[in-house]
Amino acid sequence: MTLKIDEVRHISKLSKLEIKESNLTQYQDDLNNLLTLVEEMQNCDTTNIAPMAHPLDMTQRLRADNITEQPDRDKLMNQSPESEDGFFIVPPVIE
Repeated sequence: MTLKIDEVRHISKLSKLEIKESNLTQYQDDLNNLLTLVEEMQNCDTTNIAPMAHPLDMTQRLRADNITEQPDRDKLMNQSPESEDGFFIVPPVIE
């Protein structure tokens, strides 16, 4: 798959990235190289390869999940611009 200049412009618009006209060809080449790499990787036979969460054989050092601090609800509510019945009132996000 190869991207055309118009498609690179469209991608930049969708991602809200401003790309100068003089750099469009370089971005086109870079994106096409990336897509070529993805196509090559999709053609690799991975039938006998187990999925892994991390490339190194390591274990995660985890700490105990202990409560170390109790928030003061009244203090937090007093700092809020608006609250009602113990809840924060925020502007609607979806109308």
